[in-house]
Amino acid sequence: MKKLSRESEIYAGLLCAYPDAKCELEHADSFQLLVATILSAQCTDKRVNEVTRTLFKSFPNPASFADAPLEEIEQAIRPTGFFRNKAKNIQACCQKLEKDFSGRVPDTMEELVSLPGVGRKTANVILGNAFQKNEGVVVDTHVIRLSCRLGLSAHSSPEKIEVDLMSLFPREQWIMLSHLLIWHGRRRCQARKPDCQQCEISNLCPASAQRLEPNQSLKR
Repeated sequence: MKKLSRESEIYAGLLCAYPDAKCELEHADSFQLLVATILSAQCTDKRVNEVTRTLFKSFPNPASFADAPLEEIEQAIRPTGFFRNKAKNIQACCQKLEKDFSGRVPDTMEELVSLPGVGRKTANVILGNAFQKNEGVVVDTHVIRLSCRLGLSAHSSPEKIEVDLMSLFPREQWIMLSHLLIWHGRRRCQARKPDCQQCEISNLCPASAQRLEPNQSLKR
């Protein structure tokens, strides 16, 4: 039997641990996901979800954001932090959606990154979760941390890490790979206190081997 690559073992181990991994931003459609993703910068998904449950009742579509007084949007999203900049980006984004895309969220990388407040990471979230398109890998703080600890990339910039991950994993795994790394980062491999003792893939992790005492056996 052909031996699996370490990357394949990492993917399989994480998939076994988190078979239901998915985007944790609550959304009903691509537009809601777009707004929620912009709000998620420097904010937890839990807090974003608390805000958007009310937000989308007041602002159900791009036109409602585009035409609203900016101060109203700011107040509605204040709990997510950086609310002034986020409100400005959301309104400008929605105005462009109305003007250039007939109020719909586009489904290509080129079009998405043309929207105010939307970079490659946000575009990957939309393409993967709203349109099921494997165009790239979402690289957030969890993915950056785990890519380093697992030895999947020696880089620190999201752009270079994404290139490394895309070269190591097959295209059809890119969407789920993001979910798996993010879920593992939140639930097991946290920034300050990674739980190497209980980690499902500790035997594949160089950082885990360094943290565990020599007489401690790695979990297999």
